[in-house]
Amino acid sequence: MTRLPDIEIPGELAATQTKINGAAGRAFIEGLPGRAAEYLDRWDLTVTGPSMNGMAALVLPVVRSDGTPAALKMQIRDSESEHEWLALRLWDGAGTARLLDHDKDTATLLLERLDESRHLSDVEDSRAAVRILADLLARLTALPGPVGVRRLADIATDMLTGLPDALPRVPDLAARRIVADCGAAVREVLGEPGDRLLHWDLHYDNILAAAREPWLAIDPKPLVGDPGFDLLPALGNRYDEDEVLWRFDLMTDVLDLDRRRAAAWTLGRVLQNTLWDIQDGEPVQATQMRIGELLVAGRL
Repeated sequence: MTRLPDIEIPGELAATQTKINGAAGRAFIEGLPGRAAEYLDRWDLTVTGPSMNGMAALVLPVVRSDGTPAALKMQIRDSESEHEWLALRLWDGAGTARLLDHDKDTATLLLERLDESRHLSDVEDSRAAVRILADLLARLTALPGPVGVRRLADIATDMLTGLPDALPRVPDLAARRIVADCGAAVREVLGEPGDRLLHWDLHYDNILAAAREPWLAIDPKPLVGDPGFDLLPALGNRYDEDEVLWRFDLMTDVLDLDRRRAAAWTLGRVLQNTLWDIQDGEPVQATQMRIGELLVAGRL
């Protein structure tokens, strides 16, 4: 009988998985010791420190049999994680942590170990941090998206389909108008959904310091579409209203994007986040609404 490893499963991860995924989330949490034992054995790994986690995954710092430091990432296989291995393989370490091994059936990954103690959010100069993020994003979105990965065109169509029912659930009339403007912007560019491989979640805490390069991205949620859909995290994280349009202009310059189309797809991202809030019965986020308002005014 295989001895299960003594790993800590953070309560935050357990609570989030139960809230988001219900019974499947509880089963995932309960199965983590067994899954860890399986892949530690399969890939001949030794745990070297305490577990780490985000909202969706448990990560164990490990070392391979040849002494190479690595990170074992365990998560639920879903629409966001099922092609993470494919995106990482295509990027091949150019701007991201390298994929060392994977099991696509469970979305379990063995990754290059980065410095989890140093995030881009630790860089005090917010404008310097945005420049680093923009440079990474330009590299990542340089690749065409592969067949089989979810498409922005499909996501945008679903958002517009659900918008008429969602709008009346926004009680504040000014916010409702902004959400409607986001929908109108997406309709304008629906025929130009783009074909680039997107990270989809490139915020400051998903960029870590590394030995191979100063900074590398982690935790992509692969999507094929227009790079404008990838800009919002850098506008909303470390939010500063006075910097929103400066950051947007910098990123569109670095990525060489059409500013008007990029603004429309960024508004699409505001719409996506807002529809999720409405679906969850949460109030719309004031920061998202202000970003939307600024971008709508910029487009006009």
